[in-house]
Amino acid sequence: MSRYEYSEEERKINAVLAYQDKLLNEIDLPDTKSLEETIASSESLLRSLGYDPAQPADMGVEQLGPLSVPPELIPPKRIYLPSWDELVAEACENGCADATLEDLFTPEELDDNIEAVRRLNAEYNAIHQLDEIDVAIAAGAGLLSAAIEILLVDIPRKAPDGVKPGPLSNYVRGHLEHALSPEQLGELEKAAKVPYDAPTNEGYTKIKVEGLCPGMHRLYSVAHDPLLGLVVGVSDILTGRMTTIDKNGKIVVQVIERYANLQKTDVVQALVTQIMHFFSDVTTPAGLPAPGVALFNLMQFGDIDGKTVAEIVQGMYKQGYDFIQFCSQSIPVAVCEILVRFAYAFRKVKGGAPVKDSIPLSTNREKNPKLGTMLFIAHSIATATNAGVVAFTENPMAISYPQWIAFAKYSYQQLKWVLVEKPAARDHYVKAEIAEQLQDVYSEIDEMFGEMAAGSIVLG
Repeated sequence: MSRYEYSEEERKINAVLAYQDKLLNEIDLPDTKSLEETIASSESLLRSLGYDPAQPADMGVEQLGPLSVPPELIPPKRIYLPSWDELVAEACENGCADATLEDLFTPEELDDNIEAVRRLNAEYNAIHQLDEIDVAIAAGAGLLSAAIEILLVDIPRKAPDGVKPGPLSNYVRGHLEHALSPEQLGELEKAAKVPYDAPTNEGYTKIKVEGLCPGMHRLYSVAHDPLLGLVVGVSDILTGRMTTIDKNGKIVVQVIERYANLQKTDVVQALVTQIMHFFSDVTTPAGLPAPGVALFNLMQFGDIDGKTVAEIVQGMYKQGYDFIQFCSQSIPVAVCEILVRFAYAFRKVKGGAPVKDSIPLSTNREKNPKLGTMLFIAHSIATATNAGVVAFTENPMAISYPQWIAFAKYSYQQLKWVLVEKPAARDHYVKAEIAEQLQDVYSEIDEMFGEMAAGSIVLG
């Protein structure tokens, strides 16, 4: 009983191979040992009589040359090649139908085959195995990213004059605020009016949106989300509606009558208006929410100090966790990415790889075998540090949203690689190496058959 499951075609191949092996083993080759001993004895006798066995004897008669026959008169040999079906039928008729591949090898040969496959697996694993320098690069990038997050980004804090951000957030906010003059910003606000910008319920909505107020309306209005708004916001502008997810997770879609004249009919115009509206709101005191945060209003579950996930996120936005804070926290993540990718490319070039083949834009495991794992390690370290800061401060404002997004992305890729892609890729690598060796055998067989069949007629 074989430990392997063979397909129907593989069973046929096994039967034919087993039968041919049986035929080869049945060939009785003569024992040439006694014949060689007789020849050696005769040569010794001739030498004792004064004859040289290496020289032809002079019989005193004219030696006859070989009989010469014109080639065209020599009939060509005929070689019959049976069809595959005939070979299978013959093998099955001779008791080889249930033969397995293991029957063709000795235990020692099977052990050698297993060792060869194990060696090929080890060769493939070595291609993706990180060395000490790779680990040091990933760890250094993760720690540097965490240090920038702690020392420069910091946590937004309430101050008498508003929200006081960290140094890096303050720099980003100042840069954006001075990008346009007050006059330009005023013109932008006038040109970017949209039908979904109701700040309160009174005087604007027909269906009450719980929690809607000037400081929070952008969190509840899905169109103000920098990511979701590119779709929902354009749709609201084209239909003259406002789509909201209120503080209790209720989705409300309604028309704001006083903004009905702001509806657009052209998709491009609606998209341009949407982007302009983003720019006009990003530097306001309330700012825009971080990308995708509007969906957290649906998460009406959990119990963190008596608050649901939605309530935690709503409180974070109210305290200053906005789009600018998200951009500031994205800088350490970008530094981590750039450092790992640059160091990886530098090592490849130093190892002799062409520059154009060393540009690490893709984490494809075939092109850049180690890059994905290095990025996973780097972001894991940065994320673990951020988790430690959140646990130590007990302040959800310390959460690095971009860092956790990056960690989720690379964790998924790494898990998929380890559990699904790597075993399949390693199996493909081993089979390709075996197929290459098998092709050499086929080439030798074809060459041998070509020499044997030269000048012959092949039938079948």
